[in-house]
Amino acid sequence: MNRKWNQKVIKTLFKKEMLDVLRDKKTVIMMLVVPVILYPLIFVVALQVVASVATSMETHTYNIVVDCPDDGRLMSYLEAYETSETTEDLTQETSELSSEEGLSDDNASNYSLKLIDKKDIQDYTAALQKEEIDVYVTAEMKDGKMNYIMYYLSSAANSGYAVDIVGEVISVLQKDLTKQEIEAAGLEVSDILEPVSFEYKNIASNEQSMGSVLGMVVPFMLIISLLMGTMYPAIDTTAGERERGTLETVLTLPVTNRQLITSKFLTVALIGIISALLNILSIGGIGLYMFKVMDLGAAAGVGAGIRLASFVPAILITIVVVLVFSLFISAITMCITAFAKSYKEANNYITPLMLVVLFTGYIGFLPNIELTRGMALVPVANICLLIKNLMLFKLDYTLIFLVLVSNVFYAALAILFLSKIYDSESILFGEGKTGLQLFEKRSNMKKGGVPTTGDAWFVIMLAIVLIVYLGGILQLKYGIFGVFGTQMIILLVPLLMAIYTKKDLRKTYSFHKTGILSFLGGILLIIGTLFVGILVSAVMSMIFPESAGAVTDAFDGIMDNGVWISLLVIAITPAICEEMMFRGYIYSAMKNRYKTVTAILIVAAVFGVYHMSIVKFLTTGLLGGMLCYAVYATGSIFPSMLMHCLNNMISVLVYYYPNEIGKVLPFLASETLTLGDLLIISGGGVLLMAAGILILNRVRKNRIAKETAGENIAKEAAGEN
Repeated sequence: MNRKWNQKVIKTLFKKEMLDVLRDKKTVIMMLVVPVILYPLIFVVALQVVASVATSMETHTYNIVVDCPDDGRLMSYLEAYETSETTEDLTQETSELSSEEGLSDDNASNYSLKLIDKKDIQDYTAALQKEEIDVYVTAEMKDGKMNYIMYYLSSAANSGYAVDIVGEVISVLQKDLTKQEIEAAGLEVSDILEPVSFEYKNIASNEQSMGSVLGMVVPFMLIISLLMGTMYPAIDTTAGERERGTLETVLTLPVTNRQLITSKFLTVALIGIISALLNILSIGGIGLYMFKVMDLGAAAGVGAGIRLASFVPAILITIVVVLVFSLFISAITMCITAFAKSYKEANNYITPLMLVVLFTGYIGFLPNIELTRGMALVPVANICLLIKNLMLFKLDYTLIFLVLVSNVFYAALAILFLSKIYDSESILFGEGKTGLQLFEKRSNMKKGGVPTTGDAWFVIMLAIVLIVYLGGILQLKYGIFGVFGTQMIILLVPLLMAIYTKKDLRKTYSFHKTGILSFLGGILLIIGTLFVGILVSAVMSMIFPESAGAVTDAFDGIMDNGVWISLLVIAITPAICEEMMFRGYIYSAMKNRYKTVTAILIVAAVFGVYHMSIVKFLTTGLLGGMLCYAVYATGSIFPSMLMHCLNNMISVLVYYYPNEIGKVLPFLASETLTLGDLLIISGGGVLLMAAGILILNRVRKNRIAKETAGENIAKEAAGEN
């Protein structure tokens, strides 16, 4: 039997991992106590509190003051309401107004109004603030009509509730007077007030109505419970074992890394599935309890006649989806926590993943977002939208297949990456290159060096959060000048981090001189990348047309301040700020921890994610990778700054001078390109990229030769001394 896949060994390791995980109280609490005990307790207590508050509000006596020059008309309506026991009583005393146009039965029969003499209130503002009264009503003539003004205190629950009651009474008064005016004119009330009639006919079945609700709630609960269920086992089997000092011992056993990874992965995935199922069963039980107690089904008109058997196909496919998604989320959490050296550090690392999954999970609540073939390839979002479709009885087997296969593929990639991690000794001894130094005492920090990967990931997450919230506000309020503010965030966050942690800025940001050949190679490489990017953008736009339109609209929205300001903000500023962050701070941390190819790929992926557009991810990722290669080859950030500036400058010039640019490079200004055009352009781009890489590779060899010669001279000088 193949030693790599020895089932007996894997089974033994799996038992060992399960025992270790179940010994951890956090895992048991998250898997059993929270869904089985805590969730029902929270919901039941919350339900009782809400019911108690609602009962209190509906049986309360509200103090109303009326100070209106309307000959006591409103006062009489309020008095009629105060003494009436039913809506019919009130409407009889107010010109026989129909009960449908009056107040609700519950409102009239439960709470009451206490009318306070206006003479007893000297300062209504103070009385409202002290909650001595709930509503103060005055009136004035405005445009020949009586305009009632209701003063209330929104911060007081009773006042806010009471003002709605008074508003309903005024509405009854308004309709009553309208009816009287129409009758006085000798006209038919129904003909004037209701010239047309209408009615609603809902063709959705009871099952579809319930499925529309389940389709929003169930996916969100599933992905969150799966993440929470896998998080602690993943931490325990990776960072926890490393913190306990047992990982080294395990790696010395006569087992392969593949067997070890398989056992850990199966443990985390199994715990996640069990936790998710318990969470769903618990929430389902709570929902059924609330449905019965509050009679929600009858109130909504969907309680009767629901055939649960119709949900069986959706439930069965959802179970398969949960199993597949558990593979993906387990692998991802293990990849992240594997870099941590302690429980505390692993929790810090997992927080960004939780935020991403949380926000992505809300996609099920958003209307008009459909599961297309493109969306079927987007992790997390595809699961939410697929389950939503299943609950609405939309069974598209092609999309189901794409979602399942994509999640299995992503899980396989994550597992492969995880195995590479465990093949590296740095998982055990690379703490100095991975730890987060921000929370260490500054006096203990050593001067010099470059950031750790922990520093880099912290900067990435902090910058993205600030860009989304603060940057979004700046751009909405100030347009293109807000874009400049966003770039300052990108520049300052890593720069301040580097200064605080006492890093060597020259080494961190690759501030080194370089020759003309470096810039020439960089220019050829970026132009070739731009040409290839046209083909990639065309393909992505076909897959995600909505996202492509949103990108175009966003670009148009900030290009309204003239070409020079646009060049400054969109071309020059990002060439400095984004390069210093991504090809400076982040790349220096990654290349110090990983192999060159891995470091470039990580920076390229982060650069693609930073632009927050599905349609732009591959093009910006390709651009980021080529910019990284330029820094790697030349040892300087300055060629990549020029490349970035040139790339963005071309976009600005095409926008402002499409005709002029079209005469030189017509394909840049053309909105429609044939497949043949795209292939020719991308082919030329590949040739230019190859030429640029050859030149930059020559620069790299010359640079290494000079550095080696310098080191040899230094060694000889040291030997002579």
